[in-house]
Amino acid sequence: MQNAMALATTKTILSFSLLSSAKRYRPFLKFPKNPSFRVFPGFRSLCSTSAPTATIEPPESPEQVRHSILLDRLRARHLKGPSKTTPQSKTQESLTSVAREGKGEDFDEKKKKKKVVSVGSFEELGLSEEIMGAVREMDIEVPTEIQCIGIPAVLDGKSVVLGSHTGSGKTLAYMLPLVQLLRHDEAMLGMLMKPRRPRAVVLCPTRELSEQVFRVAKSISHHARFRSTMVSGGGRLRPQEDSLNNPIDMVVGTPGRILQHIEDGNMVYGDIKYLVLDEADTMFDRGFGPDIRKFLAPLKNRASKPNGQGFQTVLVSATMTKAVQKLVDEECQGIAHLRTSTLHKKIASARHDFIKLSGSENKLEALLQVLEPSLSKGNKVMVFCNTLNSSRAVDHFLNENQISTVNYHGEVPAQERVENLNKFKNEDGDCPTLVCTDLAARGLDLDVDHVIMFDFPLNSIDYLHRTGRTARMGAKGKVTSLVAKKDVLLADRIEEAIRKNESLDALTKDNVRRDVARTRITEQKGKTAAKLMKVSHQKNKTKAALDALTKDNVRRDVARTRITEQKGKTAAKLMKVSRQKNKTKAALEKSSQTSGRKSSVTKSGKASTPAKSSKAAVKISKPVKTFTGSRKSSPASSSRKASSGGKMGAGKSGASKLSVVGFRGRASYSDKKASLRPS
Repeated sequence: MQNAMALATTKTILSFSLLSSAKRYRPFLKFPKNPSFRVFPGFRSLCSTSAPTATIEPPESPEQVRHSILLDRLRARHLKGPSKTTPQSKTQESLTSVAREGKGEDFDEKKKKKKVVSVGSFEELGLSEEIMGAVREMDIEVPTEIQCIGIPAVLDGKSVVLGSHTGSGKTLAYMLPLVQLLRHDEAMLGMLMKPRRPRAVVLCPTRELSEQVFRVAKSISHHARFRSTMVSGGGRLRPQEDSLNNPIDMVVGTPGRILQHIEDGNMVYGDIKYLVLDEADTMFDRGFGPDIRKFLAPLKNRASKPNGQGFQTVLVSATMTKAVQKLVDEECQGIAHLRTSTLHKKIASARHDFIKLSGSENKLEALLQVLEPSLSKGNKVMVFCNTLNSSRAVDHFLNENQISTVNYHGEVPAQERVENLNKFKNEDGDCPTLVCTDLAARGLDLDVDHVIMFDFPLNSIDYLHRTGRTARMGAKGKVTSLVAKKDVLLADRIEEAIRKNESLDALTKDNVRRDVARTRITEQKGKTAAKLMKVSHQKNKTKAALDALTKDNVRRDVARTRITEQKGKTAAKLMKVSRQKNKTKAALEKSSQTSGRKSSVTKSGKASTPAKSSKAAVKISKPVKTFTGSRKSSPASSSRKASSGGKMGAGKSGASKLSVVGFRGRASYSDKKASLRPS
């Protein structure tokens, strides 16, 4: 009985402790439905805390929990303010979170913003003890930003793109977790090394970078006990075939040579589970695209089958333009992009100097003036050129001035390039100056103190890669650029971006010229817009002046118009009255003249009564004169003659003579008519 009671008490305490821990540390616990935990040897938790003393609370029945949930819902629906958190609500929240996590819904990851996690050591990143032994041998204590981001993501089995500036430790960011995954597969899945069947492949664009990555893998293999080999262009095929015939875990090499070994049957795809593309921007942008697609095609085909084995892809790059990113997203769908805050930006520990040259200055003499002080301090110097001819000219000029040099460009054989790099890295004696093209700008881990750009690069991406040869892993360095007149625009933009600590991912000569042209066009448009604004302002002033006319002014104008119209009507009436008056006056004058004529005719009739005989004589003689005289003689002249005879016969006074003269013809005519009338 006591044992049963003790067992029941133990179960109760255990359930209470689980409930309280789930309630207190809910964000750090996940309870998936189908747990598939990955166990790494030597794995240490990211953070460890001592569990606080838990207080035992009385158990709650399911009915009480449902009742508290219902009350909380009612409060949230009907009350304005938030309800106080009760123990029941806490329990409900914990149960809800556990249920969500059991469904596999990762709500917190979607809501949380990306934050850079800074850790104090590699052990906090989840690396095993044997991998930590390799890290201690390298004498590296604190991981870099890209290592803090990349190592946990690769260990989690995600396909990612790791983007960070040159010299930030990207090789270790993927190599350390990759080796740990290989060791985990051996321990948990029983996978063993097999000849010609590597489980991990690392592709590099150049032989030098392949050798560099291979050296890192060899240094880790001393502690982690895995086997790697290198197959790259420029080397003999037979030794590479022999190395592939041995049991191997990892192959490091160039795409062309690896594809050649696959075609020859020296290597097969069957067990490839991890694929790394170092310098991914070069792989997709500079002629390696077809080889990469050819290598990826069988892996994608295998993964597309129902029970086919998938593979994890890790892409590493110091620069990632939008065009390259688009190609990466097309080839590797669903891949995650992880970038540091320093991507496409200047290296903080490097000093950048821009020396602008005029057309009259000798560029080679300017190079000598910059190079000699640096060599006198014992610095290792790299001189970058854009073309082979420029590189040869610089090499010849420096040799004439007793400065030892080594060359690194495409025309130098691969074996000679390796020897030249070894001479440059040699610490014994005087170090020669490395004269190179952009072939040496990517992937080479060199300890360089001073980088001189004899020819300014054509874009900002090449500038970043060149400057990445110095100030690596926090060391100090110096970058000097000789800027010709044709490169001033791009150099000014890069210098401005460096001064403002801005991104340098999309600056080229063509883009800068285009931007300058756009700026000029914008300025011209601005001037035109200013003129239009001025005209518009003037129009607005005019409109405002017109709008300033008040209603009184309008009324005054209307009144003036009406007065003018009234005056016009009055004037028209006056004109009409005046015309009427004139007509009346004319009529009166006419009537007065008519009455005067009548009175004179009456007087003349009374005076001419006694002389009837003489008028008759005149009348008789008148037709005779008319027929005998000329036809041009008018009746008036004949009447004058008749009247003259009448005058002489009558013998009257002058006054009566004048009154008779005006109406003589009419009187005679009237007399004639009177004589013709019947009596």
